[in-house]
This record gives sequence, C-alpha cells and structure tokens, in this order.
Amino acid sequence: MTAHQFVEPVIYNGTTKLEDLKRLIASNRNIVSTHALFSKADDEIIELLEQSGYTLILDEVMDVVESVPIKQADIRRLEKNGDIEINEENGQVSWTGDPDDNSRYKDIRELAQAGNLYLFRGSFMVWAFPPAAFKAFSKAIVLTYLFKCQMQRYYFDMFGLEYEFKSVQKNGDKYELCEYDVKKERREELRKMINVYEGRLNDVGRGKYELSQTKLKKYDVETLDQIRKNVANYFRHYADNAKAADVYISTLKEVEPLLAPRGYSVKKCFIPHNARATNEYSDRRAVAYLINRFMNKDKMSFFQDNGVSVNEDLYALSELVQWLWRSRIRNGQPIDAYIPSERMRGLLDAWARYEI
Repeated sequence: MTAHQFVEPVIYNGTTKLEDLKRLIASNRNIVSTHALFSKADDEIIELLEQSGYTLILDEVMDVVESVPIKQADIRRLEKNGDIEINEENGQVSWTGDPDDNSRYKDIRELAQAGNLYLFRGSFMVWAFPPAAFKAFSKAIVLTYLFKCQMQRYYFDMFGLEYEFKSVQKNGDKYELCEYDVKKERREELRKMINVYEGRLNDVGRGKYELSQTKLKKYDVETLDQIRKNVANYFRHYADNAKAADVYISTLKEVEPLLAPRGYSVKKCFIPHNARATNEYSDRRAVAYLINRFMNKDKMSFFQDNGVSVNEDLYALSELVQWLWRSRIRNGQPIDAYIPSERMRGLLDAWARYEI
C-alpha cells in the first residue's frame, strides 16, 4: 500500500489559509483541512476542484446548514433600503447594495454575495454550504454512523445530491467498502454494554419535552439545582464513585455552570452535546446526558419549506448515539450512563431493538 503525504493549508507571507488552500489545490497536492475552512469554499475553489478530479473524504458529517443571527427588523430595513432582494421561488438572498459595505451587515453581505444565504417565512435567515462544492469532486466519502438521521442527509436530499450507504469491513490488512447490512451493527450487544440508570433521579426528565433546550433556558434555580444534585448523586452512588477524570457531562452550554456539581467542573468534565469525531474521551467510564435533543426550528423549517421531510426522533437518536460513542465503549468496555430524559432513553432502547 502506498503512503500518501498530506499537507495542511497555513498562513504565510501575509496570505490566509483559504488562499493557501487554493494554491495547494492548483498544485494538485493531497490536502487535509478542517471542516471550518472547507465550509468557506468560494467560486474560485469550486472551479479549481472541478478541474482537478479530487476525492473528498469527510471524517464526519459537516455543519452544512446554520442559522444566521439577524433580527426581523434588520431584514425589513435591508429590503427597504434596497440592499437585498429575495428570490420568491427558493428564498435565496442576493446582495444588491454597496458591494463593499463594511457596516454591521458585512457578514450578511458576504454570505449573500457567496450565494449561500436564504430567507424563510420572512423572519429568519439560514446559511447553507454551497452544493456546487460537493458536486465539484469526482467522488465524496462521508465516514459517519446513522447518516440517514443526520442533517447532511436532509441537505443532500434537498439539493438532489445522490448517495448510497456502504459498510466497511477488514480484509487482511486492508479495509474495504461492502454492502450495508443493519443487522451486522450488533446493536443488542452494544446496548448491554451501556448501563443506563433507571430510578427516581430520572423524575426531572419525565415528559416529552423536559430537558429540551427551551425548557433548560426557562427552568428556575430550584429545578436546575435539583438536576445538579442528581448528577452528583448518580456519579457517587450509582457509578462506583466516578471521579472527574472518569466522566463527561453534556447539556446546553448556557446552563453548564449551574449544573456542574462540586468536584466535576465545567472545564474538566463538560463536553459539547454534539461532540463527535474525537477520541479524547475514550477512557471515560461514566457519562451524563442532561439534554433532550430537538432540531433547531429554523433549520427544520428550511428543509420542510423545501419539501424535505424531517424526523426529529431519528435526528435526536443519532446525536445521542454519536455522543455515547465518545466514551470507552468504543474500546469494547462497558459504561454507566445517566440519561434523565424519558424521551432520549426510549429512543436508545428503540434503536437497540432495530425499531428506529
């Protein structure tokens, strides 16, 4: 097997990483890049890729759709001033004002000029990764799990990007793509390795919407303090007195400080609730998932308004399974898990029974 030498875009001689990426593509080099840099692909990069015959390998799904923070009053102001025009057919936003506008709307101008900005229901804007960038590659491979549940799948469906599901199997010292068979996932076996707590500490998550992002933002101090005490109680009495180095915890970022028990600080123990594609926590044996996942409403409306059906339960499940996989279960070792959301525990069990 021939080893390939990869290079990473860098900043040098006053250039940006994006400019260096263009230079490397033009030089036909093997390139490794962050998702964040790749997401800045412009027309010039797309043209270079179309001419080069590159294969894209993503180590995980990308954030291909993002909400854009702008107030409805500012949207109306931009329209009234003639700075933007909205395509009535697909909601795409075009910048028709000063092409070099450097005001507080500079970020809106740049997104609109790149052709990646959309307005929906007259009240919110969404950035979408340019589908032309995916089409510019001769082939794209996305390495992930439960792709059918993830936002990038909805994005592919919306923009008519065709795909097929494959599995990976080891053949000698090589890994090869093979036909996907869901029954080979060993879900029942994996579920047995996750010791999910069942008991009164789950009372805080009883109900379909409890522990959702909306609820977490509105809980009073008393409720948040009860959740914090539950986490401490769980780790000390139901997870074999797990220490800070043994655990990771996830919740809505805004409430992390309020839910961090003494001895389990935010800095040492909390990780993003959408953490994926990292081995950093593969030694952790006890975890706490203090959130009930639902898709961002702006993003969901973006897909639905474009005729793409979204399944929030499948989306939530994929987020939970990916999160659990950050732990030592990826090394074939059992873990203890506190998942107080009644809905999230139910989704995990339905997944183990191949019902979802």
